[in-house]
Amino acid sequence: MTEQELRKRLEVVRSEHRDLDAAIHALTQAGSPDQLQIARLKKRKLRIRDQIADLEDNLLPDIIA
Repeated sequence: MTEQELRKRLEVVRSEHRDLDAAIHALTQAGSPDQLQIARLKKRKLRIRDQIADLEDNLLPDIIA
């Protein structure tokens, strides 16, 4: 993957992460939140956070100290 493709993918994944955060917030504010659905969304959000970290690691050069 080129750097430009990585940056584009990173933006898409970050957007999905924000969307999940908004969905989780909306469900918790609902009158009777579905705890199972919230838990699944939180797990998915964590997986996406790991993807973001991996993409950022691929974009940043290794610095030898």
